Amino acid sequence: MSHTALATRPANGKQNLLQPSDRAAHGWYRFVLSFPPHLVRDYLDRFGIGSGQRVLDPFCGTGTTLVECKKLGIPSVGLEANPMACFASRVKVDWTPDPDALLAHAQELGELAREEMRSHGIDDDFFFSSPRKRTCPLLSLPAEQEKLLLKGSISPLPLHKTLVLLKHFDLYRDETVDAHERLALAKALVETISNLHFGPEVGVGPAKKDAPTVAPWLDGVRAIAEDLRALAPLHTTPSAVHQADARRVDCLLDPQSIDAVITSPPYPNEKDYTRTTRLESVLLGMIRDKADLRAVKQGLVRSNTRTVFVKDVDDRWVAGHPEVQRIAEAIEARRIELGKTSGFERMYPRAVKLYFGGMFRHLASLRQVLRPGARLAYVVGDQASYLRVMIRTGQILADMAKSLGYELLGIDLFRTRLATATREQLREEVVLLRLPGGLSSTHEPSVAEAPAKYRRRGGTKKKGRNTSAG
Repeated sequence: MSHTALATRPANGKQNLLQPSDRAAHGWYRFVLSFPPHLVRDYLDRFGIGSGQRVLDPFCGTGTTLVECKKLGIPSVGLEANPMACFASRVKVDWTPDPDALLAHAQELGELAREEMRSHGIDDDFFFSSPRKRTCPLLSLPAEQEKLLLKGSISPLPLHKTLVLLKHFDLYRDETVDAHERLALAKALVETISNLHFGPEVGVGPAKKDAPTVAPWLDGVRAIAEDLRALAPLHTTPSAVHQADARRVDCLLDPQSIDAVITSPPYPNEKDYTRTTRLESVLLGMIRDKADLRAVKQGLVRSNTRTVFVKDVDDRWVAGHPEVQRIAEAIEARRIELGKTSGFERMYPRAVKLYFGGMFRHLASLRQVLRPGARLAYVVGDQASYLRVMIRTGQILADMAKSLGYELLGIDLFRTRLATATREQLREEVVLLRLPGGLSSTHEPSVAEAPAKYRRRGGTKKKGRNTSAG
């Protein structure tokens, strides 16, 4: 197994930074830990991918791979189970709106929203005016939706002003620009309006008594409009985004329709990705209650204990995988040694097995849609989140892929990062694979089809706990 560093990599601290030259479309809305566009370009170039081929990102997040492919004239398709991230990806590869119409409509909406706020004694440009006496009760979310939010993630007055703006979105909706306007609001919510901060997990900072709403939203709309002027000539390159479970790729895409995969799946840790987008998901109406949140979590690879459900069975796929089982046993032994007894800590070993079982299902399903010779790049990272037991994610995924008939081309070192708990350097790697031949079957693989060395006969029913909104 080769471990090579990609040439001309910048220092670790700058690896994930969005460069000014890359901001068009990428900057409309982005996860804090999204992998950088230059990484996508590197592997498209190394794989020799051109306009006559098709790229898949089965964990497309906010669309980094898809946007970069579209800029280069390469057809692409993305899968994403998180509805907010899926929405962001769809908007970021839609370069058809007229930028002048977008800006004119947004400015009109903004002024109407400001007028309503002023009529109730609320000035959205509060930095430049004297406080006014409020003459109406503040709007708020229904109790069930409010419970879904991280407590204190947005203060009452900024929430009221956001809801007024959203009301005008609905009253004066223009379907040709509505999605882009809403994405600009999602970005403003995260960066300016709310009390959220990211470091890298989402958290709640000091409460803002007030914050401007219309102005930062319009700034985002202007940035989108400016980018659309430059990107419009490239809009004809096809790029599709599906809200879907990456463990069932073959149920969505045609057999042998993909030439390359460039993606960054979740890592096995305690990062609940639904919390990262919770505020904008709720305010934009993508998650309305606990049932919606549960449905979102059920479509995700189980990378943390807050997405584990009693009836999950993905762990069966790796019931005989020696390294996965060793890690799970080491975590359980460490838990007992440390006297950790919480429900989530008891689930750590099962979460690890479910994660790798889910990734095994993904890789097995993926074979059906790849063309012979397809090349794959998976950006993954080592983890020590579970009681400081080291998980070499890339090496395990590489081993599972080889057992499924993929050829391992190598493992590139992307960067190193410092583990929060242990202060140990962890590797973030790119696992490079190739499918040497095609398969005629297009059915969903069963556990019985897993390599014999990963299977065991019989088995006991796994216990777990169902999690609620967290």
